[in-house]
Order: sequence, then structure tokens, then C-alpha cells
Amino acid sequence: MEKEYYRDAFEFAMKELKEEYKSKNSEDDFTLWFNMTFVKDTIDSITVSVPSAFMQKMMTSKGYFSIVEKKLQETVGQKIKINCIVNTENQDKKEAAAAKIPANKETKTSSGAAEFSLENPPSEKPEAPKKHPLLQENFTFDTFIPGENSDFAYKASFAVSQNPGKKYNPILIYGGSGLGKTHLMQAIGNYIYTHGGEKLKIYYGSAESFTNEFTGSLASKKTNQFNNKFRNLDVLLLDDIHFLSNKSGVQEALFYTFNALHEKQAQMVFTCDRPIKEIKNMTDRLVSRLSNGICIDITIPNYETRVAILRKKLELMNKSLDPEIIDYIAKNVETNVRELESALKQILAYADIIEQKPTLEMAKNQLKDILNNNTVQNVSLDIIQKVIADNYQISISDLKSKKRDKKFVIPRQIAIYISRELTEISYSELGNEFGGKDHSTIMHAYDKIAESIKIDSTLESKINILIREIKEYKK
Repeated sequence: MEKEYYRDAFEFAMKELKEEYKSKNSEDDFTLWFNMTFVKDTIDSITVSVPSAFMQKMMTSKGYFSIVEKKLQETVGQKIKINCIVNTENQDKKEAAAAKIPANKETKTSSGAAEFSLENPPSEKPEAPKKHPLLQENFTFDTFIPGENSDFAYKASFAVSQNPGKKYNPILIYGGSGLGKTHLMQAIGNYIYTHGGEKLKIYYGSAESFTNEFTGSLASKKTNQFNNKFRNLDVLLLDDIHFLSNKSGVQEALFYTFNALHEKQAQMVFTCDRPIKEIKNMTDRLVSRLSNGICIDITIPNYETRVAILRKKLELMNKSLDPEIIDYIAKNVETNVRELESALKQILAYADIIEQKPTLEMAKNQLKDILNNNTVQNVSLDIIQKVIADNYQISISDLKSKKRDKKFVIPRQIAIYISRELTEISYSELGNEFGGKDHSTIMHAYDKIAESIKIDSTLESKINILIREIKEYKK
């Protein structure tokens, strides 16, 4: 038997890390991101195994192996390198179990090939995994770039895909358009399907599609067929559930579908453009069900994340751009990921057509119309006040008054903040519009909201939704 130098030190270091990690995160997060097993060691290194190649890539990019190396150095007093291998023998069985399919001889691996051991290699090249007919195959965890705006949603979604129906069920992801909600939702479906879930009943669709199927079943008197389809799913992925506002009959259908799926531990994932409790005319019992799991918001990506997204998009397209062009796009297209990609494709397409290398000047000319469209046109204080008063269900006169009730003060502060963000109105002019307040009081209201959104993601999401409504407002 080979001498083991550091097994005990490794196990001690992992135990210490687990305790440290639990104080800041959940134990489940530790289990997910530090899922490594001691294999062997040398005088200056340790080899560990991880469950899959995907996990190996993610743990490397997130720096978790480096964290273990640092803790080992603290433990043994010298630098120990961590080498990683993928546990191919157990990977398929674990993935099949996670997808609730018993591992057997017919179980498929993530590459679509039948199980095999190193002693009995396959005689033919493994075939590529089949594509789920309802899912876009490019929407995967590998192509999603998490940042501060979406890291929690990304980790929770991946955890769900590893153990569907058991953890975080349901999961509700909310946020503005084009921020990655649908990408993460479909990534969950794609991961489950390609990691042993080919026999599972996975449904992806919009709330509008669900509505159309339900109303169609009523018209054709085939509600039993509708119920059998949706209440026997293994995975339900339902996009844009805010569409169900004011549709009491469809809400009732979803309520009973939810109960049936929850009872059989089927995984459910929903997306929405705002916190579920802010959707008007949604029944309390459905809101209660949908918020009974985990609700996570995705906000607008910051500059660093936008740069990372652009670089990833270029990598996937097998294209390149000068850093100054990437910087220009990231600094000027701040709205969402969809518009970032649109701007990128616009520049690359133009360069291809004229058969020239993209330049910064070319990028500026091509994005001129996009950037002009993103500039707020004709946003008046009247529109801002009306949208905010309507959302908080107060009168415009109360919003503009000196009343100190909390239900008036918070909307008033938000109105002041958004007014400064979207218009050129001075603090003094805003003071005249909001209760005759002086310059310093208006500045304090603006600063209070500006500081609050740094630590309150729910408030930040709410303000982003209000800003979008104001920009899209039509008289």
C-alpha cells in the first residue's frame, strides 16, 4: 500500500472549511461547491476527484481548489497543490439518481453513451446527447455568465438541476426583460435532460402557452387531457407568470397543477418580471404556493459582468474584438444581456458585410441608433409621478404633499431618486414639486434611496421595474 502523506490533513482542512463556510453560507452550498474526494497524494500534491467535468470546470473558475490549497497550507505549513480528476465510474449513477432514474445498464451518460468502465470501453464513438424539443440547447449553465447581479440565482438553479424535486422547490426567478431568467430556467431543463433525464416528462413553455392550452381544453371539452398532461410532469418550467394576472380561471388550473406536482415531488421553476406579491389580481393562495420555495431576483449586470458576457459571446461565436470596442459596448449598453448581444452582433455583421476588421469608430457608428433608443425620450416629471402613484396605490397629490406617513414618504423618496436619474431637473425644482422642500431635504431623499439599493436587492429590483414602466409609458 502506498504511503499517504496528507489524507488526514486534507480531511481536517475540509472540516475546517465547512465550519467557516456554514457561518457565511448554507451547508448545502458547501456540499455543492466543495464536492471533492481524496484519491491519492505525493510529497507535495493531493489528487482529488469530483463528480463531473462540468463541476471540475466550475470549481476551477470559482477558485474553490485554491481555497482548499490555502487551507492546507495553513494546516501543514507548506504549499500543497490540488490536482483534480473526474470520477467517471460514479458520475453516471449519481446523475441518474439526481434525475430520479434508477441506474441500470441502459442508463445514458451525459454524452449520450451507455455506461461503461475503463476495463470495458465502448466500441463506438458516443453519440451526442439528444436535444429536448422544447428547450434551446445553447441555454446551458456553461454559457451563462454569473455576476453580482445573478450569482445566487445561478447557484440555486444549478443546485436544483443536480437534485430536482428535492431542494428549492419551487424556485421563482424574477427580474427585468433580457437579464437571463429564461436562460437559467432552460439551463435547468437541459441539464436534467442530458444528465440521465431523457425519460422524464419535462415541459417548458410560457404562461401564455399554458393559458392557451387550458382555454383550448375548455373549448374542446378535453380538460381531463389537459390535467393528465400537466399534473403528471416530472419537471415544469413556466415562463412569465405575470401573464396570469386577471386570469382567475387559469390561476385556478395552475393552483391545482401545482398541488399535484408538489405532492409527487416534481420540480417546478417559474419566472416573473417582478416579485410575485406585486402582481396585481393574483389569488392569495397561488401567490402563497409560488413563494413557498425560494424567490430570487436578477438585476442589471454591472460593467465587469457586461465585459465578461461580451467576451463569452465572442468566444461562442469564434470571433474577436479589440478591448477598446468591448469596453465601449459595456459602458454604453447598460440595460440587459439581450441588448448587449444585439449590439455585438450588429458590429460583427457590419464588419463581415464590408469585409473589414471592426474598429472603435465603426462600433460607435453602428450603435448610434441603439444608444439613441436607450436614451429616455420625453420622460416628464408628470409621467414619473403618475407611474409611481399608481404602483403604490396613492394619489399624486399625496405623493407631492408634505405628509409624513410611511406609505407616502417611501414612494416620494423613490420618485425623487428616479426623477434625478431620468431627468435634468435640479434639486431645487424637485423641492418645489414635492411639498416645497428645500434643496438639502431633496438631496437627503435621493441619497437615502441610492444607499438603500446597494444593500436591498428587492428595492433595487422594484426601482428597475418602475424605471422600465416609466420609459415605456404611453399617454
